[in-house]
Amino acid sequence: MKNLSILFVSIIILLFSSTSYAKDEIEVNIYIKDHKFYPDQLELPSGHKIRITIYNQDSTIEEFESPDLKREKIIPGLSKATIILAPLKVGVYKFYGEFNEDTAKGSIIIKDSLEEAENV
Repeated sequence: MKNLSILFVSIIILLFSSTSYAKDEIEVNIYIKDHKFYPDQLELPSGHKIRITIYNQDSTIEEFESPDLKREKIIPGLSKATIILAPLKVGVYKFYGEFNEDTAKGSIIIKDSLEEAENV
């Protein structure tokens, strides 16, 4: 019976911690159209997990590339991909489309607070 009580309490703690963690996640969308990113600049607050969904509205493949974020993701034409980032420190993180580097450029600007960030 004691083990059952411990299991029940553990499950409750896990459920509540998962719920509060999910509230700390910021979801943003980026669109690729005519070999450009829209928006090409995101301002987000620090201290939050970030889920970026990238919609490639072009018929050609693109690769989201960011040495700053240590991420790269192939996105076939007319499809989408999701990138999840751990909370980032204040700063500027650049990204680009590897197949269209001249036009597909952008940045994520991490600010101290929600009040300073525009895209939340």
